[in-house]
Amino acid sequence: MSRPQRALILGAGQGSRLLPLTERMPKCLLDICGRSMLEWQLRGLSDAGVAEAVVVTGFHPELVEAELQRVTPKNMTVRTLYNPFYKLADNLASCWMARAELQGPCLILNGDTLFEPAIASRLLDAEAAPITVTIDRKPDYDSDDMKVETAGNRLRAIGKKLPDETVNGESIGFLRFEADGAALFVAELERTMRTPEGPALWYLSAINRLAQANADIRTVSIEGLQWGELDFPDDLIHVRSLAANWP
Repeated sequence: MSRPQRALILGAGQGSRLLPLTERMPKCLLDICGRSMLEWQLRGLSDAGVAEAVVVTGFHPELVEAELQRVTPKNMTVRTLYNPFYKLADNLASCWMARAELQGPCLILNGDTLFEPAIASRLLDAEAAPITVTIDRKPDYDSDDMKVETAGNRLRAIGKKLPDETVNGESIGFLRFEADGAALFVAELERTMRTPEGPALWYLSAINRLAQANADIRTVSIEGLQWGELDFPDDLIHVRSLAANWP
C-alpha cells in the first residue's frame, strides 16, 4: 500500500442553493469562522500528510486561484484545473475532465465537505482496498443524504434514492483510491460519460455502478468525528458551529 499524496478537490460549482450568498462567489470560498471552506480543506489534508492538491474550478475560477495564492499551506503544492462545462454538467464530468490526475494512489474530496483533520488521517490509515469510501452513521437519513448500503465494511450500493430498509450509513464525500481502484474508477467514468445521462450524474453514480458489479469497495466509518456538508443556508450555520471549536 502506498499512502496517497494527491487529492482532487471538486470545487467547480456555484452553490445555487445558497443564493444570494453565492451570487458572486463559489461556495468553497464562503467564510467559515475566518477561513474559507477551501482553506479548511487544504489545512486538513496537509495536516494528514497529503502533499499535493488539484482543485477543479468552474464558477469564478479567478477568485479560487486568488484564494489559493493566499492560503496554500507551505508544505503543499496546489494546482487548478478549469471545467468550462460546470453549468451544464455535474461532478462526474469534473472527475472525467481530471481523469489524468487519478493515477496511482489518490483522494477525491467534495468541495463542500468540511472535516476535522482526524477524518483525513482515519481514511489514510484505513486498511488498504482498491476504493475506500468514508461514511457516517446516524438514526435517520433525509432525501438529500448520499446514502449507502453496506455488508460489514463492503460497499453494496450508494445513492440518494436507496430503499430506506437497506440504508445503514451515508457518504461524506471523501474517497481514497489505490492505483487499481483509480484505474477502475477512470474506466467507469469513461463508460458513463458515453451514455446520454452521464454528464448530469454525480461521480458517486460511477462508484455505485462498480459496487453493483461486485468491485472491491470498502468503507471506513468516521462516527464520532466532526464534519458537515455545505448545501443550504442552515448548513452554513452548522459548519460554522463546528469550526468555531477547531484550532
